[in-house]
Amino acid sequence: MVVVIEGKKVASTVIERVKDAANELSRTSGVKAGLAVVIVGDDPASHAYVGAKSRMAKECGFASVQHTLSSETTQEELLELVGTLNQDPSIHGILVQLPLPKHLKSEPVIQSILPEKDVDGLNVVNAGKLAIGDVKTGLVSCTPAGAMVFVRQTHGEDLSGLHAVVVGRSNLFGKPMAQLLLNANATVTIAHSRTRDLSAVCRTADILVVAVGRPQMVRYDWVKPGATVIDVGINRITSPERGEGKSRLVGDVAFEECSETAAVITPVPGGVGPMTIAMLMANTIIAAYRLTGAIAPSF
Repeated sequence: MVVVIEGKKVASTVIERVKDAANELSRTSGVKAGLAVVIVGDDPASHAYVGAKSRMAKECGFASVQHTLSSETTQEELLELVGTLNQDPSIHGILVQLPLPKHLKSEPVIQSILPEKDVDGLNVVNAGKLAIGDVKTGLVSCTPAGAMVFVRQTHGEDLSGLHAVVVGRSNLFGKPMAQLLLNANATVTIAHSRTRDLSAVCRTADILVVAVGRPQMVRYDWVKPGATVIDVGINRITSPERGEGKSRLVGDVAFEECSETAAVITPVPGGVGPMTIAMLMANTIIAAYRLTGAIAPSF
């Protein structure tokens, strides 16, 4: 019988621990964790994401500050705002919502955020710290950090003897996910669109993590019996059975058929997705503790 991981349930336990940590920081040092979210332009999806993040920050007891900038904002103006937030001692975490309008370059903006306030975990300093196994002073990108919570929940802290296959090599997810698994002593293979006989590689995985953006690409016969399958993809496909013009969300894994062979699997939606915001909150409270000089909690 396959175990379906309930992302919302796991995320709620992380959020409760964040709330406890925020209360403890306030009680012992008088510091209220501060999260600044910057959004440029009027993209509806981005505003929905930012609204959810801001609401969760307030629920966690953070000082939540949102900077909404017009789509005409220049690169210099955006960098100036980030610089101001970097110097603000009441702000412990800075998040610039991506994607930015086309006339703006995101990479210089992300790299301008102080690594210790980079709660998205995208600064090259944090990526480098992860690469050398330093999770004590670095901040880990939220989505792989959330997926790793599922892996640890299933297999424990030490993955010695287990083979993990990560399908996808992006800087945002694939590479940091592989590094997290490697740091936990798994034997790791990074596969991608150029991998020869991808299905055969996937079948060797005790832990299969998929993040490629191809709807239901991973089929039943790609999954090793008893494997743990973490589906990070989110794709919208047409769903005529729901009515004309209707659609639905699916992952990169064919959930129903792969549930027949996997031992543990995440659904889409409701799997990794809820963990991303939860780990953003976790990174913010970790950053607040460190910047206050206190020993940070782990999640």
